[in-house]
Amino acid sequence: MAKLFDRTTRIDACACGAGHAAGFACDMPADGTGELGQAVNEAAIRAVFPDPATRRAMLSTFGAGTLLAVVEGFLPLQNAREAVAQAPGAPEKRDLKIGFIPITCATPIIMADPMGFYRKHGLNVEVIRTAGWAVIRDRAIAREYDAAHMLSPMPVAMSLGVGVAAPQAWAVAAIENINGQAITLANKHREKRDPKDWRGFRLAVPFDFSMHNYLLRAYLAEAGLDPDRDVQIRSVPPPEMVANLRADNIDGFLGPDPFNQRAVFDGIGFIHVLTKDFWEGHPCCAFAVPASMPREQPNTFAALLRAIVEATAYSNDTANRREVAAAISGPNYLNQPQTVVEQVLTGTFADGLGTVRRVPDRIGFDPYPWHSMAIWMITQMRRWGQLTREVDYRAVAEQTFLALDAGKAMRDLGLPVPDGTMRSATIFGKTFDPTQPDAYLASQTIRRT
Repeated sequence: MAKLFDRTTRIDACACGAGHAAGFACDMPADGTGELGQAVNEAAIRAVFPDPATRRAMLSTFGAGTLLAVVEGFLPLQNAREAVAQAPGAPEKRDLKIGFIPITCATPIIMADPMGFYRKHGLNVEVIRTAGWAVIRDRAIAREYDAAHMLSPMPVAMSLGVGVAAPQAWAVAAIENINGQAITLANKHREKRDPKDWRGFRLAVPFDFSMHNYLLRAYLAEAGLDPDRDVQIRSVPPPEMVANLRADNIDGFLGPDPFNQRAVFDGIGFIHVLTKDFWEGHPCCAFAVPASMPREQPNTFAALLRAIVEATAYSNDTANRREVAAAISGPNYLNQPQTVVEQVLTGTFADGLGTVRRVPDRIGFDPYPWHSMAIWMITQMRRWGQLTREVDYRAVAEQTFLALDAGKAMRDLGLPVPDGTMRSATIFGKTFDPTQPDAYLASQTIRRT
């Protein structure tokens, strides 16, 4: 797997010749150049020309149309196109287990159970509360779970063999939530609102391979603090964060809700800042599947992804937020006071500093797994020494963030689909250009690499 992602390997452009990247949902008609037929075309060209360098040279010299005409002469592409264009078949496996951590980031995965989205798509899904991210990862690797709620950097790290004994081919089929995180501090630090004053703090994040860890480290570095030398950063499972704050084991945490709001509800902490103020629309959690699932269980994968995408769209509608809060607050799911979950999902909340804030987009639900998101995560793995070798950022992103599949599921449900997989972002007031990851990494003054 490591060799797959080194500097010498690139995923080729889409075989349609339109100029977009492979993995992007082509919108041409389904008779052979459309999204489904396009998949057949790409597979055929890759089969006939398996070497990437040869394939690129042939496409550059002759064009996709000429190559396909030649391939058509000895491969029954039309039969294959007609087969994949048929209505989705029955799921190969209906009874599925999905592990989740009880946080609001998992809202679509959780609410799809009591609100019937899995059943609507012909699946019998058991959603299983899990203690922490390491347990999620280990059970996913052991195939105890068919799919899992993961932090969005986790499948990237697993596929690269970072933090695991050997590379594990897992992929992000959909982003679960955007925004939805905060830094919460103990009440005794009300007068220390400037992170420059946090030298010596003990801070918690949910997991080493998390947006929480990367955003906290970047926030501290922006204030001139070295996150490995000037503070202590500990991995603490989200359900244990409030208890650790109460016991004075930590000074604060950058974590998921509902635990930021629960600390306020319990009167032991205050919300210092929402992470949406660092990066509006940043990804957090993901719906992850084995990378082999789309190939080995295509109908199950398609049905599962449709259920997740539909549940994500329903959760994103602010008119549904109170209904969703009621569905996921109970003991089988978040096991939190409904009022706490409502404050998070509606964005009308007490901040612990005497103010009721109204931030409707405190948390959002957008399933599209932008490749540029994955590229930023890889820059942070490099920045903080988790990933010590050079990799092809774009190739890793295309392999681990399944934008083509998510886009198709979104389109099938009548949802708008972006016209690409890469976009720039403003992060801590600075532009991140995903086409220039090395330059972005080099611009960071505090880094390990």
